[in-house]
Amino acid sequence: MFFAQYYLDCLSQASYMIADESTGQAVVVDPRRDVSEYLADAEARGFTVVGVINTHFHADFVAGHLEMAARTGAWIGYGQRAETEYAIRKLADGERIVLGDVVLEIMETPGHTPESVSVLVYEHATDAVAYGVMTGDALFIGDVGRPDLLASAGVTAQELGGMLYDSVQNKLMGLADEVRVFPAHGAGSACGKNLSTEKQSTIGQQRATNYACAPMSKEEFVAIVAAGQPAAPGYFAYDADLNRRERGLFDPAAAPKPLTVEEFTARRAAGAVVVDARDPHEFAAGHLRGAVNVPADGRFAEQAGTVLAPKDELLVLAPQNREEEIVTRLARIGFDRVTGYLRSPEDALVALAGEVAPASRLTAAQLREELAGDTPPLVVDVRNCGERGSVGFIDSALHISLGELPTRLEEIPRDRPLVLHCAGGHRSSIAASYLRHQGFTDVSDVLGGYAAWALLEASETTETAQV
Repeated sequence: MFFAQYYLDCLSQASYMIADESTGQAVVVDPRRDVSEYLADAEARGFTVVGVINTHFHADFVAGHLEMAARTGAWIGYGQRAETEYAIRKLADGERIVLGDVVLEIMETPGHTPESVSVLVYEHATDAVAYGVMTGDALFIGDVGRPDLLASAGVTAQELGGMLYDSVQNKLMGLADEVRVFPAHGAGSACGKNLSTEKQSTIGQQRATNYACAPMSKEEFVAIVAAGQPAAPGYFAYDADLNRRERGLFDPAAAPKPLTVEEFTARRAAGAVVVDARDPHEFAAGHLRGAVNVPADGRFAEQAGTVLAPKDELLVLAPQNREEEIVTRLARIGFDRVTGYLRSPEDALVALAGEVAPASRLTAAQLREELAGDTPPLVVDVRNCGERGSVGFIDSALHISLGELPTRLEEIPRDRPLVLHCAGGHRSSIAASYLRHQGFTDVSDVLGGYAAWALLEASETTETAQV
């Protein structure tokens, strides 16, 4: 048996290839949209990809099932409850897919979505215990899939939570302890709240350590799983719907091309949104007015999908030689309206000096002084609830997480100075640039975020105690 996990850090997303090396037949599970890596591995090993299985309609990325099918002729498989605009193979609970001696078996595990399935992997057709199980978003390492994304119309979070209880507590926990667990996501994903950094586990380990796998009633399970979930990025519903549809294929060869400064300026004047993927410090030193800062070195795709809209025409300003990478990462979440990018961003900013502005960033000490002044700013905390609960918060701050920011703009005054902070200064730069893009005029963010504020408070407490 050949078994490989492909992990994409930017989206905390895992996909898999399983093959029988004697027959050369392979199946890819939950592929991302840029499929070249899977195809290259299959070709290098002499495999033929005969099938593509999506464990569910993914909300956090656009799956690569259509690209894989177009390149290989493979069938596309989903759970029985899936309805799509393209032809699919509906996979029944207990159905076995024979690749040779290697066999895959479908297990319906609804709850994150109604059509969710897990895929058991048997190294040998006669094995009594599976080698492993690809759990999609039903079971993570340290967590389970959230039932509240509402990506499936007509099914409530309460109903999905009940389905998830049966899937986790009865079906998946009914497997043998030694069965390996291979989830679709890891730490950082908004598909859950407590995901581990580990990429695989076992049923036994999850039975012993995963809070949602401990014995409990259905009511207790639904309540504990629903509590404390982070705000879902705005693009999730768009991607969940797009994954059901017949859509255009991603073609790396047809990627947007570099634009001249004049072409870039013309599209910007016509309403295109500039996505500045440079580091927050570089962005603060000088950026095009109205640009939205989503740094490349981070959870770029998810954060871009939080503060941008799929309908937006986008222009990319990225670190040198990373422009095509940024375009691909946008395509992974279905943001295909990228007109082009500037090849030499620093030279372009010099040429467009009249349109360049700095971004205000305050130290924690400066924020303390501002708050003690006659016209104190409003502090906006863009962290998630769990972060505030675990490490503390600034008492006077308005809490609006980055994921909620686009839908709660009316709560933020436009006639008062604003200072935004996150944990370390990354998300606050995104949020502050987004507010400026939306027309807010007096916006700063905090260098070092809440960590710097907490350090300042701790040092002042120590000094007071010494006196």
